[in-house]
Amino acid sequence: MNKREQKRLMVLNKVNSREIKVEEAATIISLSMRQTWRLLAAYRKEGAAALAHGNRGRKPPNAITEDLKQEVRELATTRYGGFNHQHFTELLSEREGIFLSRSSVRNILLESGVRSPRKRRPPKHRHRRERYPQEGMLLQIDGSPHDWLEGRGPWLSLIGAVDDATGKVPSALFREQEDAQGYFCLLQDIVQDKGIPLAIYHDRHRIFELPPHRSPSIEEQLEGKRPLTQFGRLLEELGITSIPALSPQAKGRIERLWGTFQDRLVSELRLAGAKTLEEANKVLQDFLPRYNVKFAVPAAEPGSAYRQVGDGFIADEVFCFKHQRTVGTDNVVRFEGHRLQVVPTNGRASYARCRVTVHVRLDGSLAVYYQGKPLITRTAPPEPRVLREAKLPETVLASTRSPATFNHKPAADHPWRRWVYRANRK
Repeated sequence: MNKREQKRLMVLNKVNSREIKVEEAATIISLSMRQTWRLLAAYRKEGAAALAHGNRGRKPPNAITEDLKQEVRELATTRYGGFNHQHFTELLSEREGIFLSRSSVRNILLESGVRSPRKRRPPKHRHRRERYPQEGMLLQIDGSPHDWLEGRGPWLSLIGAVDDATGKVPSALFREQEDAQGYFCLLQDIVQDKGIPLAIYHDRHRIFELPPHRSPSIEEQLEGKRPLTQFGRLLEELGITSIPALSPQAKGRIERLWGTFQDRLVSELRLAGAKTLEEANKVLQDFLPRYNVKFAVPAAEPGSAYRQVGDGFIADEVFCFKHQRTVGTDNVVRFEGHRLQVVPTNGRASYARCRVTVHVRLDGSLAVYYQGKPLITRTAPPEPRVLREAKLPETVLASTRSPATFNHKPAADHPWRRWVYRANRK
């Protein structure tokens, strides 16, 4: 008997011995007069057994069967091995047609010794910053290098953004490494799908900010511009405010996002058997809409703060790397081993000694612009030196370029050194 039943037994014994009245017994055991008389009659007829609940010892009609428990255990240790309890419960209903609560699944797995793989830190008192009121006002961006494929393929870096107001992930992509081109692709996808955000929150990676000791170039000083990285220049052209974070905790929303992705997304990649960068991106694009439906929250204010691009917006002219070069007297622009011949364009015959901008687009192609207008270019003919080297045998090229040729030291009595001897004789 439990404590409540023991208390009722003691009170009913006092009623039978006429120590207290039924009205007083009802007040003590917190029952109505009618229920107390029923309980007293059953006690006088059946004894102390009448005080126990009638369903005690019976199996509930809605209890989970042992066969279902065994099926859940097998799925948790085989196909869905490594999934956390909440994620595993969702996939059971979505893919297996097994509808159980998270607590039921957790109790089944804990009984068999299967614990959630996600380790949770002990709670700490922290003060959270208020979210921005409207979607598109602030995006937090970052990259996460991780063994996303769990040894089935190369290490990848996940580059993504999260909206501060809603927690939605507007875009994300896998890259071989965290690089500027990945952030260019990320922002281009967001601008073309949603619009231009008002501000972007990021860390102090060299992709976003130059080192403090870097001094401006002569051209920057003459134009009165501060030195910017390629991504910083892109944000300035789009009118996006760049906000650097002073610590990882300051951009905690995207840091927590990586923690969730390194649990759920890794499991999804394992389930799909992804082994390459392309397969991982395919799984990611299927995962993001489901993640946003599950975890996004409504913004404090309705509407969107994303700014739509104008009709004359050309993505290739904005989302590209831009470098300044001077056109040669032969109207050839040299850039990283490439030689581009400038053809007379826009009513001008020659652009010799003009300062032009070389656009390196995300697909690797090159374009030359002068004062914001594109120039027609073609591949310039090779230089005579290149043609001469192409005709020489490889053995001759190797001998002329050998380190011994460049490291040859003239003899002490070489005519080139005779003036040294004359000076020493004096």
